[in-house]
Amino acid sequence: MLTITQEIVDQITAHARADHPDEACGVVAGPIGSDRPERFVPMENAERSPTFYRFDSLEQLKVWREMDDRDEEPVVVYHSHTATEAYPSRTDVSYAAEPNAHYVLVSTREENETEFRSYRIVDGVVTEEEVRVVEAYESV
Repeated sequence: MLTITQEIVDQITAHARADHPDEACGVVAGPIGSDRPERFVPMENAERSPTFYRFDSLEQLKVWREMDDRDEEPVVVYHSHTATEAYPSRTDVSYAAEPNAHYVLVSTREENETEFRSYRIVDGVVTEEEVRVVEAYESV
């Protein structure tokens, strides 16, 4: 199950809407081993495409180095689908390189409705998971 704050859901959704009709993408970093998405990091879709996304390699290197410096990992890897449901495509599955991450997809195909879903993708196997939206995380 992905537990995520309403604020981060709103940030991901706003990014997806702002980049529409192109796919939006990014990560939400969190402390290593915590499974707690805390720091929203929108990224550029290097493809600038309505049907495909790819992180810019230099930007990705910078973001991953920054996470390393902050003892963080990509807890959520997100992108949007602009004309289809929020379900990973074969290409999405083939690019899923973070086995511990939650893969969030947001569909912006409907102007007044946003589909927000999360998956685990490990060794090519896609498993949808429940998304629990909270106002704030519980204290540890």
